[in-house]
Amino acid sequence: MAANGEKAAGGEEQEVDFAKIPIKEAFNLLNSSPAGLTENEAIKRIEEFGPNKLPETSVNPLLRFLGYLWNPLSWAMEVAAILAIILLDYADFALIVGLLLLNATISFVEESNADKAIKALAGALAPKCKVFRDRKLKTMDAEHIVPGDILVVRLGDIVPADIKILGDEDEEEEEHPMQIDQAALTGESLPAKKFTGDVAFSGSTVKQGERHAVVYATGVNTFFGRAAALIGATNNVANIQKVMTKIGAICLVTIGIWVVIELGVQFGAYRHSCYTGEEECPTLTNLLVIIVGGIPIAMPTVLSVTLALGAYQLAKHGAIVARMSAVEEMAGMDILCSDKTGTLTLNKLSIDLAASHPMGGVDVHTLVKYAALSADISAEEAIDLVLHNTYPDKDNLWRGYKRLKFVPFNPVDKYTMAVIQDEQTGQVFRLLKGAPQVVLKRAHNFAEIHEPVEKKIIDYANRGYRALGFGMAEGPGSTDAPGTRWEFLGLLPLFDPPRHDTAVT
Repeated sequence: MAANGEKAAGGEEQEVDFAKIPIKEAFNLLNSSPAGLTENEAIKRIEEFGPNKLPETSVNPLLRFLGYLWNPLSWAMEVAAILAIILLDYADFALIVGLLLLNATISFVEESNADKAIKALAGALAPKCKVFRDRKLKTMDAEHIVPGDILVVRLGDIVPADIKILGDEDEEEEEHPMQIDQAALTGESLPAKKFTGDVAFSGSTVKQGERHAVVYATGVNTFFGRAAALIGATNNVANIQKVMTKIGAICLVTIGIWVVIELGVQFGAYRHSCYTGEEECPTLTNLLVIIVGGIPIAMPTVLSVTLALGAYQLAKHGAIVARMSAVEEMAGMDILCSDKTGTLTLNKLSIDLAASHPMGGVDVHTLVKYAALSADISAEEAIDLVLHNTYPDKDNLWRGYKRLKFVPFNPVDKYTMAVIQDEQTGQVFRLLKGAPQVVLKRAHNFAEIHEPVEKKIIDYANRGYRALGFGMAEGPGSTDAPGTRWEFLGLLPLFDPPRHDTAVT
């Protein structure tokens, strides 16, 4: 496909991975250019691909209301109402129909109000984006963009569609990547680096950088849209509905058995006759008594009122209950599994200095200073930034020091190393930071200190911290250069602080 399921020249649909193709090829497939689209072309494409939003399913209100009358207990009550009217028992007929309508009305009104609130909230939160149309930069609702549009995405923006980041792929100068927070989609705790030619998905957030990007998928064809479609395709029945169905089935079976017995006795044994009209058919009267007595006729009403009161209490705390059954599901929940990053926490790394563990003859202040010197903030890595920003005198940190070399982190070695020169004394030293076990193993006194350090690491883990180890060695050279004597400086605990409303939630 070229975009949103476009067919290739051969007439067959074929998937195109926009993350792997060059920018020029992407423009060719999308029939676009760095200048963007015209308004006329955008109108044609929005007719072809549809608006950039997930499809909304609307149900006829009458059918929705009648749906609340379609369950085993309601069936039994409806049969009882029919028998009551046949017997001209208007009082029972009115009572049964009234209860049926009351049950349905409570659920219908509550869920209709929830739908209205959700739609109003979605309208208020409708994202905007900056897009080039007719070679002019315009701000418009995100639902109006189409494949081939050129967007400007910058710090704080929510990516409105699946995009491919533009730039000069042949440029040899070092590129500063964008930082895209994909926690809502992937659960990653740290922003992902996005370079020229990389893709970013709808729903992610720009944490750093500003670039032009071309839209290649919108609406249900985005990464987020396909995931939502898979979730929407499932047909989950609420637990309370399962319980009510079981109760209703048991009641119907019980009623059926007694109806058979009643008919057998009345027409088989006593050979009673039966005519329409009031008190003209004792058998029908008995059947009405069996049906009404065989179902908990007030239970649906009590249940609907109880759930409505629960929804009202949740609404007072700012929660929108989309389905009445959700109240019961929450009440019966034993364990809540929740995404942590950005949901229960602020998605912002911090250091708990009070829990830091300096060693090797240094204090907390010196440990934090060496930690800041070991950080390379030019790449804007989250851990390096928090180490640098935690040092109180960060603005003057590099006035007396010079970085001669920096070895970036890689998942195999699990550490970074910086070669630093003290400009006042000319002394050169190396700073190592990384996984605490990796740094600890290089310490010259590993045998003496490894047990208490490992206990501290476990203690951090039990408290929800992630430990970062630091080491220092004199002189230049590589990590394992001959004569290197690493001194373990200590541990700093990293953590993502909880949101202010997490405890209340």
